[in-house]
Amino acid sequence: MPETHFDFDVLPERRGTGAIKWDRFPEYTPFWVADMDFASPDCVVEAMRSRVEHGVFGYAHAHEGLVNAVLRYLKDMHEVQVIEKELVHLPGMVLALSLACRALVKPGEQVMINSPVYYPFFKVPSDADANLIDVPFIRNENTWRFDWDAMESAVTPETRLLILCNPQNPLGRVFSEQEIHTLADFCERHDIVLVSDEIHCDLILDPEQSHYSALRLPESFHSRLITLMAPSKTYNIAGLGYSFAVIKDAELRKKFNHARGCTVPEINALSMFAAEAAYQSGEPWRRDLIEYLRGNRDLLADFIAQEMPVLKIHEHAATYLYWIDCSELGISHPVQFFADHAGVFLTDGTPFGSNQHVRFNFGCPREHMLKGLQAMKEAIDGKLTAAQ
Repeated sequence: MPETHFDFDVLPERRGTGAIKWDRFPEYTPFWVADMDFASPDCVVEAMRSRVEHGVFGYAHAHEGLVNAVLRYLKDMHEVQVIEKELVHLPGMVLALSLACRALVKPGEQVMINSPVYYPFFKVPSDADANLIDVPFIRNENTWRFDWDAMESAVTPETRLLILCNPQNPLGRVFSEQEIHTLADFCERHDIVLVSDEIHCDLILDPEQSHYSALRLPESFHSRLITLMAPSKTYNIAGLGYSFAVIKDAELRKKFNHARGCTVPEINALSMFAAEAAYQSGEPWRRDLIEYLRGNRDLLADFIAQEMPVLKIHEHAATYLYWIDCSELGISHPVQFFADHAGVFLTDGTPFGSNQHVRFNFGCPREHMLKGLQAMKEAIDGKLTAAQ
């Protein structure tokens, strides 16, 4: 495995810091909620320290440095030209999904998703008193794909929105350029707005794959496109609460902003300086992070294949969240099983659309990950031995 310049083998002491991941269920070793057990890059910490030393924390807006950093990031990383007025700065991604529903869907109309998927996708349509259409992905031996025929059968004249997660959480899929164009064609034919949640877009682990942003779709499609991004997952700053939408169409942007009403809080002043620093100076750290996460992913996959073959996995190209099929274990609640018998707390697949899956967060030091996997193996071995 390639050596990294940054040290990702140190496990910070997070208990007692108010961290949801470590303090909500302190009796277990956590591999669940989607934040990493790595310190953020020094450039982010220094930017926040400098801002704190100023000593005044009044209301803040997206300052010139942040705007320029975001626009340059979009151009350099995703090959898209965006201008300042097309950016909508936001204090969170789930909030943005809710805003899109409230802006564009009337009560009784429909929002389409594809499961398994990040659980708020199931919930945000209710914020608009809308109905949910879930068309699950099809799984083959190695991967997951859209069920285009089922989507055509499920869509109705009342379907207003389709929410995409790309790269996909929890499946770890990176959708191809062809798939994104096919999805755009589906939306055009059925007069649907596409909301593309791309929060994991800078966490592509396979060198042969790349992220094709919906922003790269033809200009003619931009009247029905909202693209959501954030530095939060990549640079481990989710708790600071900064994301942004790119909405190129003026009328669509107006509707989205109007839905904010009085429900959207001010953006944390520190978060915007952290985001600026991440996009401006964090790329060397991100590249080393990708190398480290790739090593963790490969080790995890090998461990499961060799030591826990009763668990089933598929190809995983992006994110630090691995989707694991536990159906052959023959237990009704896999998360509870691993909590009770391994002392390991994972993410329950039930809210994502599958009660026989768990999600394992491997965004952590390698030794720590291996200890968790070993505990899971011993729990499985004990169950299989007892069943003989």
